Amino acid sequence: MADVVGEVLGFAVGIAVSPVPIAAVILMLFAAKARTTGPVFLLGWVLGIAAVTTVVVLIPGLDAGGGEPSSTAGIIKGVLGVLLLLAAARQWASRPGAGDEAPIPKWMSGIDSMGAGSAFGLALALSAVNPKNLLLAAAAGAVIGSADLTGGAAVWAIVVFTAIASMTIAIPVIGYLVAGDRLQPTLDGAKDWLIENNTAVMSVLMLVFGVILIGDAIEILF
Repeated sequence: MADVVGEVLGFAVGIAVSPVPIAAVILMLFAAKARTTGPVFLLGWVLGIAAVTTVVVLIPGLDAGGGEPSSTAGIIKGVLGVLLLLAAARQWASRPGAGDEAPIPKWMSGIDSMGAGSAFGLALALSAVNPKNLLLAAAAGAVIGSADLTGGAAVWAIVVFTAIASMTIAIPVIGYLVAGDRLQPTLDGAKDWLIENNTAVMSVLMLVFGVILIGDAIEILF
């Protein structure tokens, strides 16, 4: 199982460093209902990542036997890699021009008034529906599903992957629950940097992982 966790580690980190969800949860921690919406957002994020990964792990035919991935796994990785490259190109094309201020997503303006249900739904959307996170979680599921793991080992691999992918959401939430308002100046500075550099970070990540997945697909299929 250690080899599989090592293989999906990069995908987990790719999800973990997503600037927009981190900025969103930081904004949520400035709201009056932060002690409720923060943990609920974290729960929704964890469930979204785990659900996508698990669904792909359960796809029949990923393991060709003997620990070798099947052609199905190769095709899935190839498709995911191409989609990531397309998403990277689209993200890069939409980047702000030199000297322009990075736009703040309109939905962020309503975060301070969100209730628990809205926070949970937003977390699911950002984890399981957001194209980049969806593709990376699916890629991790393909790796886990194509490995020669027992049911219990596969579950643990999903748990470890989800935990790593969720750490940058968990850290500010847990930090706020422990330290309260004392943490807000640090969180505010982090939020501004994340929004400003979102496009560049996402473009590079999707490009790198797209190339990796296409390389894996070529190795499996050819």
